Amino acid sequence: MFDLKGKVAIVTGSSRGIGRAIAEMYAEAGAKVVISSRKMDACQAVVDAITAKGGEAIAIPCHIGDTEALQNLVDSTIKHWGQIDILVPNAAINPVYGPLQDLDDAVFDKMLITNVRVVNTLCKMVLPGMAKHGGGSVVVISSVAAIKGSTMLGAYGVTKAADAALVRSLALEWGPSNIRVNAIGPGLIKTDFARALWEDPARIERINNANPLRRMGMPEEIAGTALWLATPLAGYVTGQLIIADGGQSFA
Repeated sequence: MFDLKGKVAIVTGSSRGIGRAIAEMYAEAGAKVVISSRKMDACQAVVDAITAKGGEAIAIPCHIGDTEALQNLVDSTIKHWGQIDILVPNAAINPVYGPLQDLDDAVFDKMLITNVRVVNTLCKMVLPGMAKHGGGSVVVISSVAAIKGSTMLGAYGVTKAADAALVRSLALEWGPSNIRVNAIGPGLIKTDFARALWEDPARIERINNANPLRRMGMPEEIAGTALWLATPLAGYVTGQLIIADGGQSFA
């Protein structure tokens, strides 16, 4: 039931962190995986790691803020493998850490475009073909910030809450075409994105004490949820935001 043989998956932002963990797990499950981020050398390193273990992967660099680059990502994937069965919009930005009162409008606009509009744009490019092929799965990487307020990450939370709303609407639109659309809301995961937090002994102690599992999450644990959502085991799950935060949001 965890077999993805014959499936083709695009994972954006997959040169490191959660995106890389998802791509590698999909490949281990038999999927043909497209590795995509801004730099070709970073993408190729992941491809090499996957193929060294017997998996199938190709690198297609893409700056997600460039609509033409997004279209090239989709077109090149279809040209190479003929279809797209799984889409994981993972790439996102968070360039600010501070209160909304101090947020520059231009920065907020960029966050909304990159973290929300680009997800919809990519879905518009992929889902019609996915439907013609018989269906598929979209797994958007949102955040626990989508359901929590924050004095320092408010703008990021707004964009991730918008992703969760987008998922619900896309699930309604594309469910009749056998396309499931879900989101994962990770808590604090041990990636480069959060390095400043987990390298600070004082902060990490507070973080570990803030959730019932008493630790940060690992990228592979989010990848496991993404794998489940891509397989028939989650065949009746759509439109959901699945929080994976070690229980912090209810502690």
